Amino acid sequence: MRRFHFSDPGFDTAFPAFVAERRDTPEEVDAIVRDVLAAVRAEGVAALIRYAREFDRFELTEANLRVPAEEIEAGAAECPADVRDAIAFAARRIRAYHERQRPADQRFTDEAGVELGWRWTPLEAVGIYVPGGRAAYPSTVLMNAVPAAAAGVGRIAMVTPPGRLQPAVLAAAKEAGVTEIWRVGGAQAVAALAYGAGPVRPVDKIVGPGNAFVTAAKRRVYGTVGIDALAGPSEIVVVADGLNNPEWIAADLLSQAEHDPAAQSILITDDEAFAARVEAALEAQLGALATGEDARASWRDHGAVVIAPLDEAPGLVDLIAPEHVEFATDAPERLADRVRHAGAIFLGRHAPEAVGDYVAGSNHVLPTSRAARFSSGLSLFDFLKRTSIIRCDEAAFAALAPATIALAEAEGLPAHARSAAIRMGQGA
Repeated sequence: MRRFHFSDPGFDTAFPAFVAERRDTPEEVDAIVRDVLAAVRAEGVAALIRYAREFDRFELTEANLRVPAEEIEAGAAECPADVRDAIAFAARRIRAYHERQRPADQRFTDEAGVELGWRWTPLEAVGIYVPGGRAAYPSTVLMNAVPAAAAGVGRIAMVTPPGRLQPAVLAAAKEAGVTEIWRVGGAQAVAALAYGAGPVRPVDKIVGPGNAFVTAAKRRVYGTVGIDALAGPSEIVVVADGLNNPEWIAADLLSQAEHDPAAQSILITDDEAFAARVEAALEAQLGALATGEDARASWRDHGAVVIAPLDEAPGLVDLIAPEHVEFATDAPERLADRVRHAGAIFLGRHAPEAVGDYVAGSNHVLPTSRAARFSSGLSLFDFLKRTSIIRCDEAAFAALAPATIALAEAEGLPAHARSAAIRMGQGA
């Protein structure tokens, strides 16, 4: 863990350097992924079967590649009732939140008499990657599948590493209406969704988080298919004054550190004594945490405490551009309203990031690795396309034609110019 003081002479260089430290995909991962993608594209299901045996120690066959409906039903029924209720509760809130994002089609006629507009249509087919290595993630299913269904996507294909599928994951799939599930993970799953592999038909877009191999694969197939984002390690910034319970703030910092040894947790506070109490609470909680090994490595290698006036916090948050930021103060909007770059903002002492991961309703698929400077979290818009509409009658075309011809000729594109000029009777 690093400690920074805003008042130190070297802060303006030391802290940005810390923020810029790489936590992303090693180059050797990309080389492996390149070969996996090429093999699946060339060999189809045969490559999926080989990689399942090599990487997952699973005897995959074309017969057991797809999870049958009866297995989804049986698995969902095994899920404890309280977890099923929580899944249904979360799904309702996620659905309601994303349905409010639905944009309207538009048609209008401008001063030249040209009718213009746009129309929104859902994607035809989306692939959802659901990790299965470290833990079961029913929330990943909900956060990706529920908005896709709300947008009207016709086909939702879910892929997840082979092995026994966790009941909570199957319960979430059932709740979200996902009926197409394939037992394939890693870069080979991304390849199957992008190029097709036997019974796995290609999709138009791939969404969902994964490990370094999945992220590298999504980067390589972009253009053949769309992707949501390139997910990096999890991040949280907590801006807290000394009036907080240090146990709460320590738990919030660990809520992201436990994801991955490369995750990052940063505390910004104006109270050095409070920071010390948070650090002590964090150490105590690490000792009792089942995920303590990863969380300890994350906090040791990538964690930070910044002692700074709270009025400086919005600028520091913008420099970090984190996935999540909490403002645990009495008047959180006073600071939060000045932030431009963050995936999600949590306001007040009773809004921990964990509620956003599960049941708040907003999406937990958020930009990482400072991508909040230029991108947003997953939303209904990721599953929609906008098509422009243009209609001209003879009079409207006459108003547009002279400028069309002039610009086409200026660009050296005579066929463009002629397609307008010929309608004006200016040549054949």
